[in-house]
Amino acid sequence: MNLILTLLINSTLASLLVIIAFWLPQSNVYSEKSSPYECGFDPTGSARLPFSMKFFLVAITFLLFDLEIALLLPLPWASQTNNPSPTLIMALILILLLALGLAYEWSQKGLEWTE
Repeated sequence: MNLILTLLINSTLASLLVIIAFWLPQSNVYSEKSSPYECGFDPTGSARLPFSMKFFLVAITFLLFDLEIALLLPLPWASQTNNPSPTLIMALILILLLALGLAYEWSQKGLEWTE
C-alpha cells in the first residue's frame, strides 16, 4: 500500500511540475531575445566560431588519463589483502602504461596549444 501511495504521489507531482513548466514561460519572441548577443553590443563577427581541434584532443587525452587513474582507487584496499602481489603488479603495469602514453603524447607534441 505504501508503494502504491508513493508512486501515486510521485507521478502526480511530476505531472504537475511538467504542466507548470509547459504553461508558465512566456512565449513572447522578439528580435533582441532571439539574437545571440544579449549584452547590448551589436555583433561584429560570426557567433558560431568553431573550436580548435587541439582543444578536443587535449580534452580527450585528459579524460583518458583521468579514467585510467580512477582504476587505481581500490589499490589501498587491495594492498591490505593476504596476497597483494598480483594487485600491486597490475597497478605498476597500469602506471607504466600511463607513463608511456604520456611520454608518447609529449613526444608527438599532442599537449601543445601552438601548431
